[in-house]
Amino acid sequence: MENPTAQKTVLLIGASRGLGFAMAEEYLQRGWRVIATGRASSTGKLRQIAASSDGALEVEEVDIMFPEQIAALRARLSDRKLDVLFVNAGVKNEDGETIGGVSTEEFVRVMVTNSLSPMRVIEACQDLVNPTGTIGVMSSGQGSLANNTNGNYEVYRSSKAALNMFMRSFAAKHNGSRTLLLMAPGWVRTDMGSSKARLSIQESIPNVLNTMESYQGRGGLHYLDYLGRVVPW
Repeated sequence: MENPTAQKTVLLIGASRGLGFAMAEEYLQRGWRVIATGRASSTGKLRQIAASSDGALEVEEVDIMFPEQIAALRARLSDRKLDVLFVNAGVKNEDGETIGGVSTEEFVRVMVTNSLSPMRVIEACQDLVNPTGTIGVMSSGQGSLANNTNGNYEVYRSSKAALNMFMRSFAAKHNGSRTLLLMAPGWVRTDMGSSKARLSIQESIPNVLNTMESYQGRGGLHYLDYLGRVVPW
């Protein structure tokens, strides 16, 4: 069923806090209809906003670590059409942890959360996105092979590099008119980014959305930072 108004719709995966929550707020301010997801225990702030949004914000509970929950979300949204699908889910391990020291369990947790699970969402929900719409994921400048000149944060870097590669494969297999975006938001002051980060959320997220909107309808895969600069692979 087509959206009865000209209002654009975005599905934000992982929007209960941090950058994802800020994206939901920014899209609402820009007049979009927002479907925002979070784990069952984390959607309180979203629901508070939804209650006074006059229907502009819908909240869905899903933990994308579980394929059956992704499938259930896809089924609930089966009659919707999206202008943007954006996956923001992400975690990191301890900053000083090396590839030689990380436990197998922690390595798997980071890789499944940052790489495998976002792609499962995209594979499951891609057909909900309009043919000229946008599919994006929150990558990182640390996912760039070319920019890795110090070797730090290697587990997190590897998870984002893997995500970039999966998106490149997705683009090769689905050579259509949709725009595919790998977004690097910069080092932002959030619980994950820490208080030492260079950017505030307000310096990052509105620019992330500006960049995404400027690439609407271009098609192809693009790896960009929050200011629209191309990030080297």
